[in-house]
Amino acid sequence: MGLWNMPKVRVGVLKIGCIGCTPLLEYLLDERADREDIEVRVVGSGAKMTDEDVEDVVKGMLNFNPSFVILTTPNATLPGPKKVVELLTNAKLPTLVISDAPAQKARKYLEEKGAGYIIVLADSMIGARREFLDPVEMAIYNSDVIRVLAITGVYNILYEAIDSIIEALKTGKELTLPRIVVNAETAVNKAGFGNPYAKAKAMAAFEIAATVSKLTTAACFKIKERERYIFYAAAAHEMMRYAASLADEAREIEKYGDHVVRRPHSKEGVILHKTRLLEKPLK
Repeated sequence: MGLWNMPKVRVGVLKIGCIGCTPLLEYLLDERADREDIEVRVVGSGAKMTDEDVEDVVKGMLNFNPSFVILTTPNATLPGPKKVVELLTNAKLPTLVISDAPAQKARKYLEEKGAGYIIVLADSMIGARREFLDPVEMAIYNSDVIRVLAITGVYNILYEAIDSIIEALKTGKELTLPRIVVNAETAVNKAGFGNPYAKAKAMAAFEIAATVSKLTTAACFKIKERERYIFYAAAAHEMMRYAASLADEAREIEKYGDHVVRRPHSKEGVILHKTRLLEKPLK
């Protein structure tokens, strides 16, 4: 049977709350909206993560009849995300959880449920204090996180892992769900940097971003004095801004050497490759 006579792989994306991996996830799989081997549906609960909210969105996802489901969520140890995993795995759906550093505590639970996971240490919690965080600050912070994750190689890991699931489902091969904890070295080794200084700057950006959560966790959950927790939240956001700036510098170094790795998807879902700006991407 030819590719175009085969049924499309139905990719379900469940968004419970928001982390830096959440906003652009489905677009990493089909960046020009011309891919012909997949069908994607996104269902989300917005910012809320209660049991009631997640049960409703899981019902909506099951109506799509997905081939597999990707769950993106902050802190997969919380009751809401764990409920989603339980409902999906009970429905015999292959499930990949993408989450942040606190989800490391849920690894055993996810493995017992048969779920895969990608845990991104640099996807740090936002400074969610009312005196500091407004809609504009929230948007700026997330734009900085996205820049760090994109440039340092995290998004490469995400779409490669998801594409491997899609390929297994397309070809009928045995499906092995990824179980990855993404640290600085794991990330930058997937970014394809040609210049060692660019790679070093990207690693620094990742490590700074990963450290942000120490300050935001203290600001949101540990420090009670308003005068102190505001400064912790503000300092954390300044760190993420600087991490984004370092990541930018890394990519600019690659541009100057005409060595930016570009890996677009073909219509068939194959990942192509090029490094020189004027080259044509090839298999």
